[in-house]
Amino acid sequence: MMLQQCRTCRRFQHYPRVLCTGCGGSELHDVPAAGTGTVDSFTVVHRAETPYTLARVRLTEGPIVLTHLIDVADPRCDQPVRLVPGREPPVFRSDDGL
Repeated sequence: MMLQQCRTCRRFQHYPRVLCTGCGGSELHDVPAAGTGTVDSFTVVHRAETPYTLARVRLTEGPIVLTHLIDVADPRCDQPVRLVPGREPPVFRSDDGL
């Protein structure tokens, strides 16, 4: 997963944009995300054939992404999560050993 970082104010942002959302700078470059974050909020969708969990994850770098959680039986806010490599769009799983 790649993030944009502003060369002027060093702020990270996701999804990619033409200008920095922090300072309006146009010198942006792509950097790899650490792949870690915490659950900001979530909902379990039961209307599908197989229930799934949608979550807002606050990345360690700061941006928030809307994503799926997998292999998380009992999701909760502030739960540490880790990016599952090789999945597109990005999905996360628990990183707290629970």
